[in-house]
Amino acid sequence: MGKVISIVNQKGGVGKTTTSVNLSASLGVLEKKILLIDADPQANATSSLGVNLYDEKTTKTFYEVLENTTSIKDSILSTDSPNLDIIPSSIDLVGAEIELVNVNDREKMLSNQINLIKSDYDFIFIDCPPSLGLITINCLSASDSIIVPIQCEYFALEGLGKLMSTIRQIQSHHNNELGIEGLLLTMYDSRLRLSNNVIEEVKMHFGNIVFDTIIQRNVRLSEASGHGTSIIKYDANCRGAINYLNLAKEFINKNLNKIQTQNGF
Repeated sequence: MGKVISIVNQKGGVGKTTTSVNLSASLGVLEKKILLIDADPQANATSSLGVNLYDEKTTKTFYEVLENTTSIKDSILSTDSPNLDIIPSSIDLVGAEIELVNVNDREKMLSNQINLIKSDYDFIFIDCPPSLGLITINCLSASDSIIVPIQCEYFALEGLGKLMSTIRQIQSHHNNELGIEGLLLTMYDSRLRLSNNVIEEVKMHFGNIVFDTIIQRNVRLSEASGHGTSIIKYDANCRGAINYLNLAKEFINKNLNKIQTQNGF
């Protein structure tokens, strides 16, 4: 049975989509079967993996899945990254929160669909929108855990308390199994004292739920997205690719240790 992880932060520009795409691609290279669900109306994860939003094959998107007008299996597309599939997004998703407001059990619409395909993948990642609205609540209700990217800049912890409060509400009312996979520090610049101060502060407040791997600021990551491919395919030797491969290895080890602990090893 696959594990579902939402990558979430209501703040924009923290490396959420970059992490969704490149962690997924890195795990695929490490021979894990991965599905990435693009739940953001901006559809940046979709375009970052070279999916043409105007191709007739992409007419079945996350919007139709959430609206329950198409089967989740019919919306899955393969990518040119090894072992990585995607459910694309579209701008139509903007109206979903209004359209679903009167639907019964609307917070569980995605969860019901994901249960149909969990066994087909090792890990399913969801790139959440930069908000804490109904779409994000659906994603969190369907997830086993979350990854929170945190930018190594001045307002890094701004809004994190609100996010943690939302997570506790989801745990109480919709998904008591939801855990925290880890907090991921992104856009780190070793030349800046501020970046180091942010790392110290985050680790002081959150301790061992912070990933050891830190994603350094790297222009090649932006270039890769602009070329519609992952950093692994664009430049496997650059700093950004090495960071995300290291994160993928840490992620695998972390989950392996959890399984061994649960089994009493």
